[in-house]
Amino acid sequence: MKPTCLFIGRFQPFHIGHLMVVQGMTKVCGRIVIGIGSADKKGSDENPFSVEERKEMIQRALQAEDIIPMFDVEFVELPDQPQDEAWTQLVLEKVGRIDKIWTGNEDTKNCFEGKTEIQWIKEVPGFNGTEIRAMMKKGGYWEEKVPDDVASFIKQTGRY
Repeated sequence: MKPTCLFIGRFQPFHIGHLMVVQGMTKVCGRIVIGIGSADKKGSDENPFSVEERKEMIQRALQAEDIIPMFDVEFVELPDQPQDEAWTQLVLEKVGRIDKIWTGNEDTKNCFEGKTEIQWIKEVPGFNGTEIRAMMKKGGYWEEKVPDDVASFIKQTGRY
């Protein structure tokens, strides 16, 4: 039986690097849980999109790649917590049983070490949410950094 895998990110926005991770997960995971971090944050430079908008972006991108409905993909909203221990406990309660967590975030890795297997993700060069948001704000060529369906959705919001 293939493992249940969790991929946590803020997905501000969901970019091609994120998509590449999910594509990799489909090769080894039976169930994929996507944890949308900082679910309680929106409308700022660091977190411009609401949790609903981020979920929509991800769903559109995964449907375009036929990942949904071919794979069991679930979404979990993960609001920030004041302490790492409380956040880790919240994640485990909301997600249920997981066999492996996929992360490229050192803080997330530290929260789950010793609790579950960790699949370390290296950053895909050229695909960084902070840089993409800066490009969006300045009017740069950010569209090539996100899946086409995500770019279309972001343009529909009228903010970029």
